[in-house]
Amino acid sequence: MAAGSSQSPAMNASTRLLTILAAALLLTGNALASRNVTDPDAPRNLPPEGPVAVSWADPATFSELRQSGNRWEAQRGDWVRQLAEYVRKRAAPQLQPGEQLEVTLTDIRRAGRFEPWHGSRWDSTRIIRDIYPPRIELEFARTDADGRVIAEGARQLTDMAFMMGASPMNSSDPLRYEKRLIDDWLSREFRRPGA
Repeated sequence: MAAGSSQSPAMNASTRLLTILAAALLLTGNALASRNVTDPDAPRNLPPEGPVAVSWADPATFSELRQSGNRWEAQRGDWVRQLAEYVRKRAAPQLQPGEQLEVTLTDIRRAGRFEPWHGSRWDSTRIIRDIYPPRIELEFARTDADGRVIAEGARQLTDMAFMMGASPMNSSDPLRYEKRLIDDWLSREFRRPGA
């Protein structure tokens, strides 16, 4: 043991290991915190799973980033993938056995907007106002068990009254208004005859 050191060699090794682990966690946390939807290495589709395939255009072209008032804040996170997963989760039960659905998200504008003109304390805060409704544009193709197209098209989903009426599903979910657009589209598009 070195003079003046009160730790045993095993304790030094433990301290070094904890330091390395803490540094690794810090680096991982920074990588996750800096993740954004425009990352060129990020996938542009969900991995194949079940009857619903969801892909999306380059998020750098989305209205959300081009018109948000704070492009850097708008691109943070993985909200595009989260919306794609929501489409798959909610659409799958709407399909008949053997049917397949392919959805491509071509544009997204989330509810609200950044208003940096209020000052630096507010430049990274999304302000929800009725003049900033959510909008999702998508293309889809639905096929039957034999692979025949039974429905296809492009849709522009929007809700100008998104702040009125029934309260959103989960008031703490930052994507609640966009998810409600998806639910409304699916209930209209996949309405069964006689329902």
